[in-house]
Amino acid sequence: MHAINHISQLRGIIPPMVTPLLHQNQLDEKGISRLVNHMITGGVHGIFVLGTSGEAVSLGYPLREALLRQVAEEIAGRVPLLVGITDTSLEEAIRFAAIAREVQADAVVAAPPFYFPTTQPALYDYFKTLSENVALPLFLYNIPSHARIALEADTVRQLLALPNVAGYKDSTGDMMTFHRLQLLLKDQPEKVYLLGPEELLAESVLLGAHGGVNGGANILPRLYVQLYEAAVNREIERMTILHRKVMAFTATVYQNGKRVIQGMKAALSALAICQDTVAMPMPPLTTEEKTVITAYVNQLSTDF
Repeated sequence: MHAINHISQLRGIIPPMVTPLLHQNQLDEKGISRLVNHMITGGVHGIFVLGTSGEAVSLGYPLREALLRQVAEEIAGRVPLLVGITDTSLEEAIRFAAIAREVQADAVVAAPPFYFPTTQPALYDYFKTLSENVALPLFLYNIPSHARIALEADTVRQLLALPNVAGYKDSTGDMMTFHRLQLLLKDQPEKVYLLGPEELLAESVLLGAHGGVNGGANILPRLYVQLYEAAVNREIERMTILHRKVMAFTATVYQNGKRVIQGMKAALSALAICQDTVAMPMPPLTTEEKTVITAYVNQLSTDF
């Protein structure tokens, strides 16, 4: 394990890393190096590679592997590394988990397979089989907006009882289910609960979540780390001010959730970290949209 003795100790801001690209099938290796170091210098507590923000399912397997190997090398044990293994094929998910172990990642993360319709019992069987066939701790990733199926609260509870299921990344945006799961999991304090939507970071950490997997921390890692710390320390006034800054960021850069990945890449381009190329079939931003984001980034303070 890196920077923590056990995955159950994972806390804080773990950005879902953007994948810097030069072209559709070519990594921006210098951009990857700059981005990893930008986030670590900003104080993040871990890095999650090949998630939704990393456009993982749009990338070919050789490119995913090359990205993972470079990121692992760049991190060099400074912070924990989580690796997305979401796939429509159980065998491919298991195969990629083995590569993650080979590069000494700390955990793997999987959302439900996203093509064929299925049931909650079938999802339980899928994740149970996956957990038994990967050597690294497994995080469940609930993102019904993209997977087109949700892991229901009872399924999550059952899966978190399995020994190799280390935690849960909640990208549902459903705070009612968050509160219900907090009650269901009160007897499993060793399981890590992370929230995806950064708009909910402050309140979720205040009420028991262990941290956030927040895309904006690619761009403004210090802001998100400071918001997390303010919530942990129950500094409500400071937390409220920082939360408003996050809301302003998501309203402008994400266009309130309409162009999240494109917005992140445009912001990173404005910071000269990497260019704004997105993988097909994601539509690029218009020149006007990029201009708005660039102007916003250029006027940002980095000390918060």
